[in-house]
Amino acid sequence: MMKMILMILFLIPLSFLKNWMVLIGSVFLFFFFFMNLNLFTLFFSSFSYGYMMDILSSSLIYLTFWILLLMILASYKISYSNMSHNFLLTLVFLLLFLVLSFSTTNIFMFYVFFESSLIPTLLLIFGWGYQPERLSSGFYLLFYTLFGSLPLLLSIFFIYSNFFTMYYNLITLYYNFYLYLGLILAFLIKMPMIFFHFWLPKAHVEAPISGSMILAGILLKLGGYGLMRVFSFLKGDFMLNNMFFISLSLFGMVMIGFICMFQVDMKSLIAYSSVSHMSLVICGIFSLNYMGLLGSLILMVGHGLCSSGLFCLANIIYERSNSRSFYFNKGLITLMPSLSFFWFMFCANNMASPPSLNLLGEIMIINSMMSWCNYTFIFLFFGSFLSCCYSIYLYSNTQHGSLYSGLKSLTSINIREYMLLLFHWLPLNFLILKIDIFLIWL
Repeated sequence: MMKMILMILFLIPLSFLKNWMVLIGSVFLFFFFFMNLNLFTLFFSSFSYGYMMDILSSSLIYLTFWILLLMILASYKISYSNMSHNFLLTLVFLLLFLVLSFSTTNIFMFYVFFESSLIPTLLLIFGWGYQPERLSSGFYLLFYTLFGSLPLLLSIFFIYSNFFTMYYNLITLYYNFYLYLGLILAFLIKMPMIFFHFWLPKAHVEAPISGSMILAGILLKLGGYGLMRVFSFLKGDFMLNNMFFISLSLFGMVMIGFICMFQVDMKSLIAYSSVSHMSLVICGIFSLNYMGLLGSLILMVGHGLCSSGLFCLANIIYERSNSRSFYFNKGLITLMPSLSFFWFMFCANNMASPPSLNLLGEIMIINSMMSWCNYTFIFLFFGSFLSCCYSIYLYSNTQHGSLYSGLKSLTSINIREYMLLLFHWLPLNFLILKIDIFLIWL
């Protein structure tokens, strides 16, 4: 584990060289080096000073490496600016905080790194965002997260005062309603749950492409990871309270599906679809059974790749037309037929078509929900149906229709952008062939 942290620290001086290809190559090498260490094990491994990796941690750490590599690839236009080394430095620190968050065994250190990841994210939105409203969207992100963080911090202090330890494996906490609420509220806001989701579309719309990718790909998964860790040591009869959050998330999944159908901004639609998918993940985690937890992990990995890829597609069009509106971006299949193939593939994956990780995750969560209560089928049916509807709406609105007259001089797609989309699509559709690495967890 310390080897991984030292290698990330080695990237800090590299970021001052302004050589983007060297940094991309280094992250690529690190990713495959750690993949070959075979850290997908049933038990906690790579112990070193309170850091570990099991299947849950290693899956999300590898996803973090992969998404960060693609973020640098997607933001190549920033390399022409004077602030490019600051941008790379921000990304490296974000990678460091996320890897430490996913690998620590100490709940207080997890809280520290969980909150620390906010700072580079805010710098990305403030420094490289598109619109003047990026300040208000950054404040939304900050204060929504801080609202849930204080109860979490107080709960952690209470745990230490009673158990004299903060290590996940040594805590056995019996049910207390206020403690239960304090431990999970920060993670529900981070995911985000319905009624706490208002910060997410604003942050996505104002963030640069790298900010949108890391928000959708990794930062939402911090909430799911935190919930899984908290429920690993929380004992007692709290399923009656879980019923409330499951019911709320099922309702939210359907409502957000309807909201998606009324969006006119591409990034806004993709951001709201993330809220809908995360509601399904919340249902799987709160069901606390084998299928639900495994399905949530698989859906988190699948959604991280799929949503990030959709934001890349929206950004490729935005860089050429300077608009994200459906009214201006129509009939693009005539101008960019090869890009239309990727639009189709990612929209199909977004609606959980085979063979994607999203499909497997959704099937497992639906099984989990149906074993919990038969009536959840009504909400799951409408949620899945609306997921299909807004994915088709996104595809057909951008690719079909009459071409806007101002778009007849668009530049073609370059190799870098094809590689960016291909690196999102390949693991999303081919990891299902090696799904046993997830299924040995728990």
